[in-house]
Amino acid sequence: MTAISANGITIEYETHGQEGNPALLLIRGLGSQMIHWPAALMQRLAAAGFYVVTFDNRDAGLSTKFEAAGAMDVADLMQRAKAGEDIEVPYLLDDMAADVIGLMDALSIVTAHVAGISMGGAIAQLLAAKHGGRLRSMTSIMAQSGNLDVPQGSPQAMAALMRAGGDESTRDGALAANMATARILAGPLYPTSEADRRAMVERAYDRGHCPDGRTRQRAAIIKNGNRVAMLRTIKIPCQVIHGMDDPLLNIAGGEDTAANIPGADFHAIAGMGHETPATLAPVLADLIGCFARRVDETTA
Repeated sequence: MTAISANGITIEYETHGQEGNPALLLIRGLGSQMIHWPAALMQRLAAAGFYVVTFDNRDAGLSTKFEAAGAMDVADLMQRAKAGEDIEVPYLLDDMAADVIGLMDALSIVTAHVAGISMGGAIAQLLAAKHGGRLRSMTSIMAQSGNLDVPQGSPQAMAALMRAGGDESTRDGALAANMATARILAGPLYPTSEADRRAMVERAYDRGHCPDGRTRQRAAIIKNGNRVAMLRTIKIPCQVIHGMDDPLLNIAGGEDTAANIPGADFHAIAGMGHETPATLAPVLADLIGCFARRVDETTA
């Protein structure tokens, strides 16, 4: 375990590859931990010549928890935000983006490639727009722009993400809820065995179970709202990757994100759902690594 103080909190992180190589930071999504990145992804990226940094977002894993804020009523926040009310949340997605910059500072990383999935993709988008001078490139994966006019995911997938109806007060209940969620979010062409899925769910629970933190992260997403106007200001090289079979965030959201980032590349992946299984690692590693390398070669 390696923890570091950054942006006023403690961030748990790991590095992969040779320090001094081009840095590449990977940002996880809602409620997930850095251990959810498949090992093969970091291995392939490190072998391709990158210094890969993974970490736990605030309110997840072993990083700082904002327990004093308690759990958020996500349904109520969504209704109030839709009605145009100003909602109060424990922290913003901008604060989570500042965590990334703080981690870079603490590790003496001047500039880096950044890739994020889902909520992590939204954080990466904020970094590209507001901290572009610190980024070499940005890859947004299975993330949307916050534009509610595009088709949304299935109600079943949304309920699963928030563990609606699940009992997380016990270990067995939490494991069952997480297993059910993982099955719903999976893509048809990139499977995970039940044994491997169970092992990861147990590992994540024992390492850092924090369901209330997931609601606080979700509150930050709701507060952030529509990022379309912000995306249009991005000036650094970007690519957008989205699964054609994503049940949670419809691929139309990925298309909308790419369309609103000037010059962004877009990659639609058949059979990819809303998770990062080991079977998907080679595809993601090639897309992220080749794009980052091309950017470095172009700007050298």
